[in-house]
Amino acid sequence: MPATPSVAASSSWRDDEGTRMPSGDVHAWWPGQNQTLCGVQLSRARLARFPGVLWIDAVWVAETDADAPVMGLCRRCTAATRPKKDRPSRLARRRPG
Repeated sequence: MPATPSVAASSSWRDDEGTRMPSGDVHAWWPGQNQTLCGVQLSRARLARFPGVLWIDAVWVAETDADAPVMGLCRRCTAATRPKKDRPSRLARRRPG
């Protein structure tokens, strides 16, 4: 399994070289599974798979390239791909008294 998930998206576009690229609602997805990291079923949501496009690349393009087509990165998938050390810690629940 690769170190970073691939991309599944609601639509696509072709770059100057004719390569199919993701656009629209973009989710993180592990190849070989039928759901995204946030739990959305690929077939029911009609998401196209992009096994050659890594999630980290989609995040980078969305943040840096103003000419890229509109990509809405899933917040839940973004949170699921964040390393545990970078996630906010949960407060321990304590009993009063």
